[in-house]
Amino acid sequence: MKKILILLVFSALSISLYAQQIIKMEREIQLILDKWHLAAAHTDFETYFGLMSPSSVFIGTDATEHWNYTAFKAFAKPYFDKGKAWSFTAVERHIYVSVDSSLAWFDELLSTQMKICRGSGVMKKYGNDWKIEQYVLSMTIPNSLSNEVTQLKTKEEDELLKQLSVKENK
Repeated sequence: MKKILILLVFSALSISLYAQQIIKMEREIQLILDKWHLAAAHTDFETYFGLMSPSSVFIGTDATEHWNYTAFKAFAKPYFDKGKAWSFTAVERHIYVSVDSSLAWFDELLSTQMKICRGSGVMKKYGNDWKIEQYVLSMTIPNSLSNEVTQLKTKEEDELLKQLSVKENK
């Protein structure tokens, strides 16, 4: 009976320590994402791209916006150089950490110049540092406006769908 009690106490302590580690990692990731968004708002190019891994991918709101790290840096550089990048502030965020603590994924609602947007992504731990591996930015559309928005984008996106389908079938 004494061995079982000791085992239960040890198990409870282990679970508690693991939960505390997860909370600490979630806070760390929260701070990194806030720093990343702030770096864009302050056009701090080095900090912004320093928080992304060299193998990262950024997916923007336009269907054609799928950039690897190098291409995204090239796209963003003129905006940062002009002192006019983008300003996103998280108003809600959910963070999840893998069991082995090497990966994290998140989703967030953002206050932006495009009104509410959603960001989601994956982060990977490199040594002691978390880096953004993938970020997906989406504009939200209220359900009550989805028909109108669909009508607005139909002509342009129908053409893009034709091009993509031809490309896919080659």
